[in-house]
Amino acid sequence: MIRSKHILIILIIATTISGCGIYNFTGGDVGSAKTFQVPYFQNYASQNPGSTFEPGMDRDFTLALQDLILNQTSLNLVSSNGDLLYEGEIVEYRISPMSATAQQTAAQNRLSIGVNVRFFNNTKKDVDFEQRFSFFYDYPANSQFSSVKDEAHQVIFERITQDIFNKSLADW
Repeated sequence: MIRSKHILIILIIATTISGCGIYNFTGGDVGSAKTFQVPYFQNYASQNPGSTFEPGMDRDFTLALQDLILNQTSLNLVSSNGDLLYEGEIVEYRISPMSATAQQTAAQNRLSIGVNVRFFNNTKKDVDFEQRFSFFYDYPANSQFSSVKDEAHQVIFERITQDIFNKSLADW
């Protein structure tokens, strides 16, 4: 009975602190910002040697970044004049062999995606940045890429968007 009272007290304190904006459990600090803006990331991957153009990447990545920020902050998404602005472009989309078999064929392939991001905080100027974020997904070479593409995109998008969030708001 005493243990459940302690747990209840801890939950009430944690909820109060989180609700007051003192601390949130995602680690994000939005400061005085109330809104954010994420224009569509253009897909310039085909301009990078060895990269290919994947249709729909610009839409899918932009939506993934918007969803992450909406889910981890109390910010509202706007289409212009946001307190926080994330803009950029997809600069790499490459499938390359990672290891070979004794028969000189690929045993494993890697999908790599790179995104260049510019972040502007209109409420706090000294935290603006421009940085490239990238991640990869390895899969067996005997698998058709189309069968792993959705999972690969999900894994890579989760990592890149979380890295962007951490760099811009978590200050890690």
